[in-house]
Amino acid sequence: MALSHALAQAARVVAGQRCASVPGVTEPKERIEPPHTADERATLAGFLDWQRATLALKCEGLDAGQLRRKELAPSGLSLLGLVRHMAEVERSWFRHVVCGEENGGYWPRVNGEMADFLVDDADPDEAFAVWRAECENSRAIVAAHDLDERAEWKGDTYALRWIVTHMIEEYARHNGHADLLRERIDGVTGE
Repeated sequence: MALSHALAQAARVVAGQRCASVPGVTEPKERIEPPHTADERATLAGFLDWQRATLALKCEGLDAGQLRRKELAPSGLSLLGLVRHMAEVERSWFRHVVCGEENGGYWPRVNGEMADFLVDDADPDEAFAVWRAECENSRAIVAAHDLDERAEWKGDTYALRWIVTHMIEEYARHNGHADLLRERIDGVTGE
């Protein structure tokens, strides 16, 4: 799939009965602490958005070269690679698994390696646009579906509740990586 087409596709929520657009769902512009006394859906959505905002915070203020830097040898991880990877993870779980949308990745494998992490020539603006659009799509999908709704993937059944919880875990793990990368790049630490 051409990336320009993929960007256009990511900029909208998948149309159709299972994955209809939810008006008024927007990406938070700041990190908002998850609610302390809300229901399950609001609590899960709050924690997932907190983790998304944490990744954005770890990248804030860095230039393209800094975002591409691989500071944790022998690992090939970079902040830009993590953003691209999380765009793919958002797309895969919410649009592919929950909505059943058949689509290729934004950054197809190269010689068997996940291209999300191949960032030497990657465009940070493009990566962040794709990631933000996928986060927006995912928020709308979660808002439109019951947490008990189930999806089949690779012979297993997953409830949306499990997928959202898994996404919180996925971000939390990678945000730990992002914290270490950011500290190595310019010494900035913290939440």
